[in-house]
Amino acid sequence: MPIIETKNLSFIYGKGTSIEKLAIKNINLKIESGEFIGIIGHTGSGKSTLIQQLNGLLKPSSGQILFNGKNIWEASSDIRSIRFKVGMVFQYPEYQLFEETVFKDIAFGPLNMGLSVNEAKKRVLDAANFVGLDISLLERSPFEISGGEKRRAAIAGVIAMDPDVLILDEPTAGLDPIGRDLLLSQITAYHKKRKNIVILISHSMEDIARISNRVLVLNKGEVAMFDKPAAVFARAKELTDIGLKLPQIASIMLKLRNKGYKIPNHILTVEEAIDAIYRLAING
Repeated sequence: MPIIETKNLSFIYGKGTSIEKLAIKNINLKIESGEFIGIIGHTGSGKSTLIQQLNGLLKPSSGQILFNGKNIWEASSDIRSIRFKVGMVFQYPEYQLFEETVFKDIAFGPLNMGLSVNEAKKRVLDAANFVGLDISLLERSPFEISGGEKRRAAIAGVIAMDPDVLILDEPTAGLDPIGRDLLLSQITAYHKKRKNIVILISHSMEDIARISNRVLVLNKGEVAMFDKPAAVFARAKELTDIGLKLPQIASIMLKLRNKGYKIPNHILTVEEAIDAIYRLAING
């Protein structure tokens, strides 16, 4: 049984008004335990609208969202508990920091879950370790630390709730390349250790190709593709037709194939490209 399932999920902003807009339409997804899902799509494709429904921040206009087989909007459901199990990290999450200290900010979720002070403290320390946040920063004001440290503190606050599903909306937006790579490596390490579901929205095709095990492509509020990265990025013309770029390595490999070189169509990383070119040079 999938952990998260959507059935004919649709959402309309401003329903019944002059500004009514259909944001997503008939989304049908099944996400299994332990998956790392990458979501891509042009601006306005429905990415943020979709993820905000997965933990009950937005109520569907029609259709269902099932968590462990149960409709989260049934009368008997506890939507508050769903939000602890399906954790959300918004774009620029550092703007959500509000407590006196970094420690209190990270502990806010666990304490509101009803955990003891000692249990919450352990969660804070574990989460800070996961995101690479120096323990010495925990007693400082969140407004006195660097931008990258704020980002890690905000993400730690969600991780500290130990959600079954972690959703991140452009978590690396605004970070320099080193900071972006560091944060993504920490998220990947967290996923491997926790073995929960991670859902990541990103405009970086390279990042999505490298760390996702399935990629969801949204276009005009509908599912255009939902498959393994190699299968998605092999559909180069369809992706470019809806305004998306291929990962840089995939684009280079495509140009080589178009020139007649026998390059496989599943190359997405530098390592795979080096191996393919080496084999080509050896075999002629």
